[in-house]
Amino acid sequence: MKTRFRFILIIAAILTAATFSSCHSAKKHKVLKLAHGLDPTHPVHKAMVYMAERVKFHSKGKLELQIYPSGQLGSEQQCVELLQIGSLAITKVSAAVMESFTENYQVLGLPYVFRSKQHSFNVLDGPIGKELLGSTEQYNIRGLCFYDAGARSFYTINKPINTPDDLKGLKIRVMKSQTAMELVKAIGGSPTPISWGELYTALQSGVVDGAENNPPSFYTSHHFEVCKYYSLDEHTMVPDVLIISTVVWNKLSEEEKGWLQKAADESVLKERELWAQSEIESLKKVQEAGVTIIHPEKEPFIEKVQPMINSYKNKPNLWRLITGIRAVED
Repeated sequence: MKTRFRFILIIAAILTAATFSSCHSAKKHKVLKLAHGLDPTHPVHKAMVYMAERVKFHSKGKLELQIYPSGQLGSEQQCVELLQIGSLAITKVSAAVMESFTENYQVLGLPYVFRSKQHSFNVLDGPIGKELLGSTEQYNIRGLCFYDAGARSFYTINKPINTPDDLKGLKIRVMKSQTAMELVKAIGGSPTPISWGELYTALQSGVVDGAENNPPSFYTSHHFEVCKYYSLDEHTMVPDVLIISTVVWNKLSEEEKGWLQKAADESVLKERELWAQSEIESLKKVQEAGVTIIHPEKEPFIEKVQPMINSYKNKPNLWRLITGIRAVED
């Protein structure tokens, strides 16, 4: 804990000094630092590069995004901590991570809450999405936009998943999310929270029997080298969230906020295009590497999780959001 805290202080000092020097040398030129843990080949990183280009275009060079990929400024958790104190402007997290700040985000991690990809887009682009983006400001976090992170499905080392019963007795890595843990339990597996950076080794050493994620992440993480079965049950469509420190946001002028938000919104459409291409390419690549792609019937999986969904009737605010999501057209 002390080591992590020391790391945060060091990085915060470096970022603060860098920000001060850039503002001192050119008062009309602001630099916002964006850090994340994704590989530069990832479609979400490419979308953020596009966003930086659009920020520069809209501001005519008065506002700039500097992007630090691949965990250069720390893990996902460390980036969020830096963001909360205002030493980092922007980072990207899974919506599942946001559950630790507000329970409202749990609805995005519920299994089969979205009927289709377009349905999820309509929800995230609409009033419910905007409500969620603004629901964490008391924690110094403001959502800028949602990025498509595809559908999450199970991949395993040596046992194909054709039905929910095939998950019995298997240790499945999940994100540090209560909803993700409940989901795997509901279907029949044993959820095991492990950080993304440690997952390859955990799979290789047999600490877990499998994991669940989208096709681009399965491919870019090289998990396909260990896991030879990928079952496209598509149980959740948990989006990524681009978040900004309110410490930084509140220091921007209304014009600067407009440039940044417009660029973020434009990057959403770009990311969806990149993501769709990446899914096709990723599935092709893992198949070529010897992975067996399985297309199970989804109905047995849907039936398994219904008690989990119905349990949310006891949480009025979350049930309101679930009902609202269901009412949105495809």
